[in-house]
Amino acid sequence: MRNHKPQEAVQVRAKKNLGQHFLNDLDAAQRIVDGLQDHANYQKVLEIGPGMGVLTQFLVKKKEYETYLIEIDQESVAYLRKHYLEFTGPRLIDGDFLRYPLENIFGEEKFAIVGNFPYFISTQIFFRILEYKDQCVEVVGMLQKEVAVRLAAKPGNKDYGILSVLLQAFYDIEYLFSLGPEVFTPPPKVNSGVIRLVRNFDKKLACDPKHFKMLVKMAFNQRRKTLRNALRAMQLPDHPLLTKRAEQLGVAEFTELTLLWEANGYQGA
Repeated sequence: MRNHKPQEAVQVRAKKNLGQHFLNDLDAAQRIVDGLQDHANYQKVLEIGPGMGVLTQFLVKKKEYETYLIEIDQESVAYLRKHYLEFTGPRLIDGDFLRYPLENIFGEEKFAIVGNFPYFISTQIFFRILEYKDQCVEVVGMLQKEVAVRLAAKPGNKDYGILSVLLQAFYDIEYLFSLGPEVFTPPPKVNSGVIRLVRNFDKKLACDPKHFKMLVKMAFNQRRKTLRNALRAMQLPDHPLLTKRAEQLGVAEFTELTLLWEANGYQGA
């Protein structure tokens, strides 16, 4: 039988504008924290949006790393300061993950990220993680199942998209497990999924990452068209890959097209 956080312990009001859905299932919380496994490569972990600390209570027990928290909700910050005295100092950041400069916490050190991510900004969180791809070496996050499946999807799958390609250019991605709405307060209208990303430093782009991102975005913006049509503005010379659609290409093929674009003077940039 699952271990659930008792309802009377709820002391922070979930705010719709922040997309808050507090996890009550302690077994699931433990599994999310245990999903962090690449401990040898970092000594610090950042939890995004800890809320009332359902993950935090398991993170603080870990001796392999030191945990930091970043929380935008003032009520949650006050709750955490009262109930988790370990975080009364600089390890609890009162701020917005999407804007806060992480180098203020970690300098040039490598780190990991964990959290129950607000669904409506989960893709923004992963774009932000990409900005720190050389430091952020592992991520375990819970998000809307549909988005989690999309990020882990492989080429040829209808769920495969822009962020799938951009993340898989640098990370190995694994879908871990699913959760239903009933284990949250308030229950979301969708199912949730937990994924793990592990930085693979053997994955290196042979092209300019900015050009790669531009080409991938343009390719998927008209994903039903062949790449010859979707990338027409880039004025690429003829190539066999241009007969395919975006969802059929992996990172290596998108890199090949980006190199072709760069060799052609990246027209239409």
